Amino acid sequence: MKKQNLKHIAIVGGGPGGLMLGLLLQQQGFPFTIYERGYKNMHDDRGGSLDIHEDSGQLPLKEAGLFDAFRKYARYEGEDTRIVRKDGKILYDEDAEDEGGRPEIDRGKLCDIIIEQIHPEHIKYGYKYEKMIQQDNGQVELIFEDGGTVMTDLVIGADGAFSKIRPYLTNAEPEYTGISMIEMNSDENEHPDLLKFNKNGKVMGLGGNQAILGQRNGDGRIMAYISFKEKYEILDEYRNLSLDELKEKLLNAFSEWGLELKKYIAYSYDDIKLRRIYKLPIGLTWKTQSNLTLIGDAAHLMSPFAGEGVNMALYDAYLLAGSFKTYDNLTEILKSYEQQMFETAKVHAKESQDNLEIFFSENGAEKMTQFFMDMEEN
Repeated sequence: MKKQNLKHIAIVGGGPGGLMLGLLLQQQGFPFTIYERGYKNMHDDRGGSLDIHEDSGQLPLKEAGLFDAFRKYARYEGEDTRIVRKDGKILYDEDAEDEGGRPEIDRGKLCDIIIEQIHPEHIKYGYKYEKMIQQDNGQVELIFEDGGTVMTDLVIGADGAFSKIRPYLTNAEPEYTGISMIEMNSDENEHPDLLKFNKNGKVMGLGGNQAILGQRNGDGRIMAYISFKEKYEILDEYRNLSLDELKEKLLNAFSEWGLELKKYIAYSYDDIKLRRIYKLPIGLTWKTQSNLTLIGDAAHLMSPFAGEGVNMALYDAYLLAGSFKTYDNLTEILKSYEQQMFETAKVHAKESQDNLEIFFSENGAEKMTQFFMDMEEN
C-alpha cells in the first residue's frame, strides 16, 4: 500500500511513545487514532521523573517543535548524581551543569506537553484492546473489550511491557530479571534533611543484592525505588502489608544500611507501588509485516538501569515518522524503521542489562563510581 492511500492508522497505547508518534503523524497529515485503555487525565497519576537524553528522547521533541515547551518544565538541576555505598559513605557526588544533556521532567508533564498539540478527536480513552483480525484485503479489524470495533490499515502497538499486539509479530515473552522494586514516596517539605541528602537529582545507594534509588520529582515528592535481587514470589509477601508493617519489614531487610539511606523507607507515606522488573531478549527481531509494527516497551522491553525506556519509545516515534517522510510504500516504511530500531534497541538493551549486573554486584557502588569517573575523562 502507498502511504497516500492510508485511510486510517491505529496506535494502541497512549503513553509518551504513542503520543509522540501520533503528534508527528498529525504534523505530516496522516489520519490516525490513539486508543488508550486508561482515562483522560491518567498521566497526572502515573510515573515519576524521567531523564530525557539529548541524542534520543530530545530529537522528536525538537522535530515536533516542542523543545521550548519541554525546556520550560525540564529540570536541568535534576542531573545531580550521588553514588553511595550501603554503609552511607558517599563515593561520587556530581552537581549538574547549567544545561546538561539529560534533564529531568515528570512523566505526566511530558505527556501533557505532547497531548496539548494533538487534536482531541485523535485520542480515544477507555478503549481496552481485546484482539485483532487480519482481513483478506490487508486491513485489520481491532476489537475492544466493550464490543467496539474499528477497521484500520496499520496497527502500531505502543501498549507497553505486556503488549497484546506483540504476539502477532513474535513469540518472545517478557522475562523476570530477578529484580523487584517497591516504589515509595516522601514529602520533601516535611523532610528537608532527606532533600538535602538527595539533592536535586538522583541518589544511587548500592549494596550487593540490594539498592535504594532516590529521585527528586517536580511535584514535591522524593521517590525511592527500594530494590532487591530476589526470587519471583518474594514480592507477593509485601502486597498485603500495612504501611507500618511494610516499613518495618524493609527496615529489617536493610538493617545494615546507613541511616540517611534508610530515611527513604522511614519517611515514606502511603503511596506504594510494587514492581517486578522484566526484559525482552536482547537483539529481538521479527519479520516485517505490511500492516503491523511496535514501538517502545512493546518492541524492546529492558530494565530501567540505563534510563533508556522512555527515551527509546520517543526515539522509535522519531524513527518511524522519519521513515514515513522518506518512503512511499508502507512495507518499506516499516522495514526501514524496524531495521534502525532493532540496531539501536540492541545496544541500549545490552547497556541496561550490563548496568543491572553492576548495580546488584559486590562492590557495585565502587564499580559505578569508576564508570562515572571514566565518562568524565572521556
